[in-house]
Amino acid sequence: MAENLNPQAEQMADESMVRTLAAQAECIWPQERPLFERYCLPDDCRILDAGCGTGEISSRLARLYSRASVLGVDVLDVHLEMARRLHADLAPRLAFENRSIFELGLPTASFDLVVCRHVLQSIPYPERAIAELARVLRPGGRLHLIAEDYGMIRFQVGRLDSDDFWDVGPKAFGKATGTDMRIGRHAYRILSRLGMRDVTVDYVVVDTLRASREAFERIWIAWRDGFARSRRAAATRWA
Repeated sequence: MAENLNPQAEQMADESMVRTLAAQAECIWPQERPLFERYCLPDDCRILDAGCGTGEISSRLARLYSRASVLGVDVLDVHLEMARRLHADLAPRLAFENRSIFELGLPTASFDLVVCRHVLQSIPYPERAIAELARVLRPGGRLHLIAEDYGMIRFQVGRLDSDDFWDVGPKAFGKATGTDMRIGRHAYRILSRLGMRDVTVDYVVVDTLRASREAFERIWIAWRDGFARSRRAAATRWA
């Protein structure tokens, strides 16, 4: 039986994910851009955005590095088609292709910067995916990951206690889909075992101080629309 390497395909392909990606980029990019600038990459670098979705960050990277060649890859054609349409003004310097993060089919040591954002929590075997990303990274290049950790989401206790939800929900959903919704806390160990050097952990915090309330609200609404039903089903199944 073939492995299911995209167990959250239904949620990833839902129209709500397009809204999620757009709102997340709006909230996170102001904190993330200084990290890219810290890497001191040449302006004409080669960049891979693995799991690029609709190209929200691929396009920002293409504009940040004005002579860079940027390749965005994903397994969802609907998102790739949207990315090509939305960012056609940056072609051919920015291109999008259907490729699996587990087997990219790209030459070894061919990119100065490899980016993988908001993906690792949605796939099984994240260590295999990270190893493949490291394979295509040139010596001295930079691997940039946003490894989400749903155990770190907190807000004020009201009628419901978020601690109860985030303690049960991510574990149940992860078990049901064979994924690790708390990959954020495990990423350092995986990178270290791969022999990566100069590994730095930075925390990107999204709240109403660092992002607009409207964008912050859009993330939660899109999450609700795309995940609430499947999370309830997972929690019931694994209770």
